Amino acid sequence: MTTPNVSSPHVTHTVNQAPTPRLYATTTALPPTDGPTHLHNALRDADPRTTLAWVRDGNGLIAHGRATTITTHGHSRFTDANTWWQTITNNATIDNDIQAPGTGLIAFGSFAYSPHSPHGATLIVPEHITGTHNGISWHTTITTTPTTPTPPPPAPPITEPGPATYTPGTLTETTWTDRVTQAIDAITNGQLDKVVLARDEHITTPHPIDPRWLLTQLTNSYPHTWVFAIDGLIGATPEMLIRLHNNTATSRILAGTIRRTGNTTTDTNLASTLTHSPKDLHEHAYAVTSVTDVLQPHCHTLSVPETPFVLDLPNVMHLATDVTGHTNTNINVLELAEQLHPSAAVCGTPRTTADNLINTLEGMDRGRYAGPIGWIDSHGDGEFGIALRCGHLDPTHTNMRIFAGCGIVDASDPTAELNESHAKLLPMKNAFTPPQNTHP
Repeated sequence: MTTPNVSSPHVTHTVNQAPTPRLYATTTALPPTDGPTHLHNALRDADPRTTLAWVRDGNGLIAHGRATTITTHGHSRFTDANTWWQTITNNATIDNDIQAPGTGLIAFGSFAYSPHSPHGATLIVPEHITGTHNGISWHTTITTTPTTPTPPPPAPPITEPGPATYTPGTLTETTWTDRVTQAIDAITNGQLDKVVLARDEHITTPHPIDPRWLLTQLTNSYPHTWVFAIDGLIGATPEMLIRLHNNTATSRILAGTIRRTGNTTTDTNLASTLTHSPKDLHEHAYAVTSVTDVLQPHCHTLSVPETPFVLDLPNVMHLATDVTGHTNTNINVLELAEQLHPSAAVCGTPRTTADNLINTLEGMDRGRYAGPIGWIDSHGDGEFGIALRCGHLDPTHTNMRIFAGCGIVDASDPTAELNESHAKLLPMKNAFTPPQNTHP
């Protein structure tokens, strides 16, 4: 278990440690403002050592401090975290008159892709949360005593990390494309239908990497993605694994990708190519099925569009499908995330065969890349995306490991997949580039 480096008192737990703390959460309304002013101010004032974020299109949550945390490992990492969270919420005192998504007592969560990863899973209950949802803003304080919390100390200014240096990760590009060829051979031979192969690179900087700097760049450049920072994992994912609110479950499924050129006419033609590509439509269908098969037993209605749409991002275009269901079982968002993970969008089809091939070919631990990441509230509602377009900071904050993965099917081309991986690494690489005429 990793103990957070924070200046304020906090409580940490392992799954076998008791008792869990009694928490006191108070949510108060903030004055109306134009745009996400409260979120911008909260990010500026957040402790960079404990910054947490979940923001999209000017809505979301910025938090810092630690009221309590838990780290779990292995196949039971979801169940152990969920059991702990239910105990926390059952014992908590919550004062919340707003009742918007993200208000009251919440925990931010990040889960390793593999049960065998030493990175495990973590739930973090922060001390200070600022949120905005559809024009309503609030501040939540969470403490372990029923007293007014001590104001946090002033945060240092947001600093630029300096020029970034990029180095290869676990596999060279040549070796990785060879592994893609091996995956295609396995698919052609009938061992499986699809597998997702990821690769990593390293970024080093002369000065410590301030998470708030990266979050500012990502929210400016990729406003329509879910920009996150949880336990050192920072990124901008376009894929929502599961959102649950008032018994409505939604999932945004992405599979099938083409790189943008920046030329409007060319990109329009590429989007048309993507929507008519048998290879990409095939890959996308596996991802949709892997999600709907899980949601169907828990929903009395499930809406699945017949054809995907094109999600247009600054660096790439994806085939996307938004699935919506109305749950008929008493299940929370974390339990749904456990059942959905890993979807075919980050693993493959069949799941077990694809996962075994990933272990054989990738040659690395994904850590929390491609795992569920998001937040849960005291009602069991919340949002968990898939940790994509992201990197993990090392303890010195001068090195970040970034990731990209590509879905491989029988019609895949290794060189094209490598080019796609380069495009998917761009969000994190560009976040280290000083902005033009803007300031964090």
